Amino acid sequence: MCAKELAVHPVSAARRLLGSTLWSGQVGVQIVEVEAYGGDPAGPWPDPAAHSGRGRTPRSSVMFGPPGVLYVYFSYGMHTCVNVTCGPDGAASGVLLRAGEVVAGHEIVRARRPAARIDADLARGPGNFGSALGITLDDYGTALFDPDSPIRLELIARPVEPKRVSVGPRVGVRLEADRPWRFWLTDSPAVSTYRRSPRAPQEETSA
Repeated sequence: MCAKELAVHPVSAARRLLGSTLWSGQVGVQIVEVEAYGGDPAGPWPDPAAHSGRGRTPRSSVMFGPPGVLYVYFSYGMHTCVNVTCGPDGAASGVLLRAGEVVAGHEIVRARRPAARIDADLARGPGNFGSALGITLDDYGTALFDPDSPIRLELIARPVEPKRVSVGPRVGVRLEADRPWRFWLTDSPAVSTYRRSPRAPQEETSA
């Protein structure tokens, strides 16, 4: 398995990541919910909701690089959100890891997430996903397929069957709020709750 498998459309990369496992030290979290994001207008997948949507900045620069790299950012001054870059080198895009199920290192994660009531809560939601793995802003730019990396991505052998995957709009974004670029394993108890941004336009309804 290598980064080239993620050098594809962000939606394809998001689906490819479902069921895979992100490892940080002794902790492994299986990815059960993701959101795809494109890039700037000059790229192949314009997406004004993406951090790269207005072009390259110091924060989003890694999204313009090769696939399979960790993009980490701080959200609302309290949550560390974890993303994996995708698409070919130079085409900005990424996948937000929204939720996961802990498959190894449960005791370590419970110490990091004492407020979690049940195991399904340990890595539910993007901020909790990052906390469960102990990922910080210092991990920005980590190459996830480097065997010497402290954080590693282990792709499953083949993509999850479409019948096991649910599709819906992205959570909490103001722009392109109805773009169906969120994917999750339908039977996972760790999937987060959908919340539409109050700043997003009203959903269109047919007459």
